[in-house]
Amino acid sequence: MQRLGMRSIIASSVLMALFSTNLLAAETLGWIEKIEIQPWGVEAKAKLDTGALTSSMHAEDIERFEKGGEEWVRFSVDFEDTETGEQVSEQIERPLLRDFTAVGAGGRDKRSVVVMTICVGDKLYEEQFSLRDRDNMIYPILLGRRTIQHLGPVDVTKTFLTEAQCDADTELVKFNPDEDDPDIGVD
Repeated sequence: MQRLGMRSIIASSVLMALFSTNLLAAETLGWIEKIEIQPWGVEAKAKLDTGALTSSMHAEDIERFEKGGEEWVRFSVDFEDTETGEQVSEQIERPLLRDFTAVGAGGRDKRSVVVMTICVGDKLYEEQFSLRDRDNMIYPILLGRRTIQHLGPVDVTKTFLTEAQCDADTELVKFNPDEDDPDIGVD
């Protein structure tokens, strides 16, 4: 009987060690992180917001147009690069992925959603972002649950736990709308 109890304790200890190792293997992020917007390598602060489903990026002068028979979106981004302190402005064109209606305390807000590439830690991620003028927000980028599910665990008591370190050889996690976790909610 005592021998069986000892085996259970050992088996439980081994399982706990394996479980802990797997949790630690994924890089933990803070609720605020510095990320890079690709392909420019502009570093910006991003808030990891588990209350938001879709990520959002600061954009101005948003206009839709047709290109090659498809709907596209042209917009400007204007960020302060947190690494250099320089103001970086870019005009970007991306295919329209979908439309998104945000509902909040301020009412309803229809937004365009595009796929952008960001560097978080040592990986590149193609993720969907709704475009919105975030000039009056503290953080120009908000990472929602659809993005966070690819990044790993978030420690809501800490900030800046990782550093964006991507180059030409960095692994790219490609956007695939069929891989989103259905349990994180729907728009």
